[in-house]
Amino acid sequence: METTQDLHDTRLADAWATLQAHARGGASLTPDASRLAFADPEFLLRRETRGIRFQLELLKPDLEQQAHGIENTIVVFGSARFRGEAEAAALVEQAEATGDAALIRRARSLARNAHYCEEARAFGKLVAQYSAGKDPADMLFICTGGGPGIMQAANQGAHEGNGISVGLTIALPMEEVPNPYITPALNFRFHYFALRKMHFMMRAKALVAFPGGFGTLDELFEVITLVQTRKAKPVPIVLFGTDYWKRLINFKLLVDEGVISPEDMNLLQFADDPQTAWDIIKAFYQL
Repeated sequence: METTQDLHDTRLADAWATLQAHARGGASLTPDASRLAFADPEFLLRRETRGIRFQLELLKPDLEQQAHGIENTIVVFGSARFRGEAEAAALVEQAEATGDAALIRRARSLARNAHYCEEARAFGKLVAQYSAGKDPADMLFICTGGGPGIMQAANQGAHEGNGISVGLTIALPMEEVPNPYITPALNFRFHYFALRKMHFMMRAKALVAFPGGFGTLDELFEVITLVQTRKAKPVPIVLFGTDYWKRLINFKLLVDEGVISPEDMNLLQFADDPQTAWDIIKAFYQL
């Protein structure tokens, strides 16, 4: 005789099997009042159940990271478009063969910035090597947005340092697949930017922002604002690539015009090599 637990598990399995069968066959699901609520996309995707989806995106990565002993992360932001030196050089060669001026200009730009990927990779490796053999409470883990470019480089460095690392990807029409160096069990995908950014900060003990575009700026200023307004604890915020950041943003202008306080500049530190960035974090926490 089946136990109540067996019956429960069977029903859950049957409901999930139905969903998978529809997905594999490319069939759309029609509303079905008899379908279990948790396994009913038509129900879960309603506007009224948005709060449930928020909670699920909060809980799933949180519980899994707890299970892996991840309590302290160093978040690395940066352009998804940059490529490592070898790949960037190959792209220049391919572009030059086409004779397309715009393509050549784009490829040469990537080659000019390829060193940032190599430096993000070296930084990720430094963090992983530091954490090797330490008690879980004292370990630091690389956490990125999970995509290519700078993010892949930092995850790759952690992998090469025999560490595990986190990737928080976002479902977008143009987004590439998660990079292959994220620890598989820590490869999380989000629909909501807000929940993704919350997870960046929940365990962050430092932020290292490499050169990037709108996404990098959005994430950087989210962190700066939370720390400035004391909604988050002070953490080192390291801008990697002094020339890039000082050309991109006139921080002194913000002070001169009175829109930030002079002491707000102390929230930011600059680094131009992986060891310096790592030394800033070590000094902050007296590691």
